[in-house]
Amino acid sequence: MNQTPKKQVNSFDVARLAGVSRSAVSRTFTDGASVSKETREKVMAAARQLGYRVNVLARSLHKQKSDLVGVVAADLDNPFRSEQIDLLSQGLLELGFRPILLRGEPSENVAELIGSLLQYSVAGVIVTSDTPPEEICQECLQNGVPLVVVNKRDPGAPVDRVVTDFEAGGRLALDHLLDCGCGKLAVVTPERSSYSVLGRAQSFEQAANARGVPVIRIAWGTQSYEGGLSAADFAYRVRSEVDGIFCAADYLALGVLDGLRHVHGVNVPKDMQVIGYDDIPQASWKAYDLTTVSQSRRDLCEATLDLLMRRLEEPEASPQIRTCGVSLVRRGTTRHRS
Repeated sequence: MNQTPKKQVNSFDVARLAGVSRSAVSRTFTDGASVSKETREKVMAAARQLGYRVNVLARSLHKQKSDLVGVVAADLDNPFRSEQIDLLSQGLLELGFRPILLRGEPSENVAELIGSLLQYSVAGVIVTSDTPPEEICQECLQNGVPLVVVNKRDPGAPVDRVVTDFEAGGRLALDHLLDCGCGKLAVVTPERSSYSVLGRAQSFEQAANARGVPVIRIAWGTQSYEGGLSAADFAYRVRSEVDGIFCAADYLALGVLDGLRHVHGVNVPKDMQVIGYDDIPQASWKAYDLTTVSQSRRDLCEATLDLLMRRLEEPEASPQIRTCGVSLVRRGTTRHRS
């Protein structure tokens, strides 16, 4: 039996039921608009009764910009990234924006994802996946859409960037392992490293070379727990040449620790010491108790949102680079000298 489609409720229907003008309905659903308490209550009651919802996309056509902010992210299984996206989403909502998430996995074209966001008249775009190409950055600029990239290399266009001080982080990891008595070091990275992860590893290696300390690079698998497990197999094979390991991401370090301890029977930290980078929640779990270099997700998100709001308020302002600091968190995977 065919059913007649239900008529979509509009603002005229709400105004008629509430006994007010259509402009009063519009003001009720516009942040900051002036409307009396009595009128607001009438409109909201009518809207609830009719099941009325504001068509945000239609409204954006009149304003030229919506209150949507696109967030392009990858590796959402990584605890660091998932917490980062959660904080960004919360922050955007508190600022009166609606986040729209697009997954930018390595196989995806980041430029196409950003281009699709521009079709929705987004107020801004935040990228935490691969560095966007210069052309799409220029298109965002031409359309007046602020673009903030997080922990990515310079795309060659004048956009705002937020980075953590991974050079300081690499040096911090090296200094700590040396202070703990290590003299034969390895650094674990994914085979395909991101800008920031590769930067951590390189700064660690450069600082070690400057002090005459040998470093073996173990580039294995992906930036994942499974990648760390595989790297642990290689580290065990060269265990006579390694007494300290720097994992360029905690997610890798968890796999390295489980591989060394539970697959190969290595005593950490007695036989081999391990330090990670990120300070994800799992690093503090008693099963891992991982010494790590901490980068604050909250600091990263606050800097990102601050740059986004600054760009919205001052579209012609010069692009900025905000650098967030790092710190060492000492736990049980390294030995502490008195």
